[in-house]
Amino acid sequence: MTLIDARDIPADSASADRLSADELDYRVIDTSDAAESEAFQRAVSRGFLGPEQSAESLAFGTATFESRRNIGVFDRGAPDGRPVATVDSWVTPLSLPGGGELPMWAISGVTVSATHRRRGIARALLEGELRAAVAAGVPVAGLTVSEATIYGRYGFGSAIPVARVAVDTRRAGWAAPAAPGRLEYVDRDTLASELGAVHERARGSRPGQIPGWTARWQQMSGLAPADTDRDSVRGVRYRDASGEVRGAMAYTLAEGSGEAAWRHTMKVRLLVAETAEATGALWRFALQHDLVDRVEADLRPLDDSLPWLVLDQRGVTQTVHDHGWLRILDVTAALTARRYMSPLDVVLRVTDPLGFAAGDWRLRVDAAGAAAVESVEAVTPDVELDVSALSSIYAGGVRAASLAGAGRIAATPDTVAALDRAFVSLPAPVLDIWY
Repeated sequence: MTLIDARDIPADSASADRLSADELDYRVIDTSDAAESEAFQRAVSRGFLGPEQSAESLAFGTATFESRRNIGVFDRGAPDGRPVATVDSWVTPLSLPGGGELPMWAISGVTVSATHRRRGIARALLEGELRAAVAAGVPVAGLTVSEATIYGRYGFGSAIPVARVAVDTRRAGWAAPAAPGRLEYVDRDTLASELGAVHERARGSRPGQIPGWTARWQQMSGLAPADTDRDSVRGVRYRDASGEVRGAMAYTLAEGSGEAAWRHTMKVRLLVAETAEATGALWRFALQHDLVDRVEADLRPLDDSLPWLVLDQRGVTQTVHDHGWLRILDVTAALTARRYMSPLDVVLRVTDPLGFAAGDWRLRVDAAGAAAVESVEAVTPDVELDVSALSSIYAGGVRAASLAGAGRIAATPDTVAALDRAFVSLPAPVLDIWY
């Protein structure tokens, strides 16, 4: 897949004009300007309530910062030169149901200073990113969110739910047979390398995934200077019977207090595996670790094998929550890129407040799961929904029936059932990193 470089896309003129009327400058950050680059990175940290960054922390983030298209909003009267709002973006492959992928406009670092709320800045940032993506010909945008009530108004839909798990190891026990390979402790540099390598090999096996980047794996492995838990991070890798590395896990251990002083909680930062054997071996290591009473992990797929690996499933608590949000921009490109589980022939009437995906679209899926999409006119639609709802069911992890029950999709019960059969993904989608 050939991906465009988002850094070649200029700042959106409509957002620039809108904010200029309020004495705000909206522009792409010049990464060759050291002072402006530092001001941007410090503004991002402040926006996410992080600490004032050290020189070491700034240096750690430089490669990631320079690889992205960074937009800052500057108040012409501000004395410190820092932007009052930020966003960054890049184009990345998104894995799809059926094993394919398509380019996605990834959006991150969205912040608005507490001193500049209620001035339309967030709207200008998000709409500017979407217009930039459309101008670049990118069919889908995506983000992970800290606040879930904001992004639906821009057409994003919660599309990739994940599970947060907590395991009472003494109650859960273990039931599965031991994997034939072996586990090895690794140092943090090796851990970062193995996490990245396994993740890249495995990510195409589930929809919803995107590639990580070097600083993400280093952060997971305790190599980020600002990580207060960095000295507590440990890691293991799993080699299969042939000696190939098929999984890796980064984790920390926290000791209890009082009567539980010798009991620990293991917090799994990331578990990546490209085989069921590797997944089972790493979970077994965690749940049978000496002096560990509780294991916690997040961003796990909803069909994780974990509850079926233990003796007592009631020792495993799974809490489902939203994580990956998608926004379809080009209906034809997006719907024809993925595969479907059953045939389908429907006319979708899609509403879109920004106009990108609006229209009547006939979606036909053949017996092999391949889709054809065409724009149609003067027809009665089988399905009426907004672009947020279409984006939610796109990756196959959200049921059309759930959205229909909430009034988000209008169709007959038979048509809703047909949508469910066609759009569902096996395996379930997952997104196991933040971006």
